[in-house]
Amino acid sequence: MARPASPTLTQSEQAILEVLWDKDEASVREVADELSRHKPAAYTTVLTMFNVLAKKGFVTHRQEGRAFIYRAAISREQARKQALDHLLQQFFDGSPNLLAQHLLDRHDVDRAELKTLRDKVSAAKARGNA
Repeated sequence: MARPASPTLTQSEQAILEVLWDKDEASVREVADELSRHKPAAYTTVLTMFNVLAKKGFVTHRQEGRAFIYRAAISREQARKQALDHLLQQFFDGSPNLLAQHLLDRHDVDRAELKTLRDKVSAAKARGNA
């Protein structure tokens, strides 16, 4: 029985999207070559990953001769938002407050970072978002 597809990006899928976000669009060969600069990436594996990404709606493609040229269908910011929304739901009961508390409790935050956070909270309150 096949494993169900992850609703969020896997590490390999994200690596492919990172190449597309940097290049705007690329062929399977171009992505495989770029990924191989860091660790070996087989053409057929990258092609399979593109098919998965297309099914998830994360990439689109057009045909140019015999090659498919792929483009990201979501932005980095949209991918971050989806991943964060999934993380919030799965581990923090949908509460950004619980996530923020966890981060502050478990990670060192210097004074400058705390000031930046306070400024963002104040700005959100002023907009009526908090």
